[in-house]
Amino acid sequence: MPMHSPTLIAGISVLAAIALAGCGSTSKESPSPTATAGQSGAQVEVGNTINYGSFGTTAEIDCADGKSLNVGGSNNTLTVKGTCASVNIGGADNKITFGTIDKELSVVGLNNTITYKGDPKVNNLGSGNTLNKS
Repeated sequence: MPMHSPTLIAGISVLAAIALAGCGSTSKESPSPTATAGQSGAQVEVGNTINYGSFGTTAEIDCADGKSLNVGGSNNTLTVKGTCASVNIGGADNKITFGTIDKELSVVGLNNTITYKGDPKVNNLGSGNTLNKS
């Protein structure tokens, strides 16, 4: 089994904690939280929000029709399908291509390259980020 960095393990632990925080809900409107972890990173979905974190992976994420997405980690190459409502990107040196972003794109990390379609409100709060509307 490959050794994982302490940072990756900590990131997965944080995502797992986020998933467990939603377990006490009795609302019947949203499905139970789901979590997946593997060589393509860790993904936790709580309600209508996907939380993805990884280091040095290539992966595909599906926002379906209107989910929100939070991305953490670094050196990832991600392809996001569907239409995301709102997107928050932290971390560094990520290359992320989106189908469509509907409402808002916030980038707080460093040296990320983001390509997107749509007309969201854009907040580039980090440093060295490149945002390309296609």
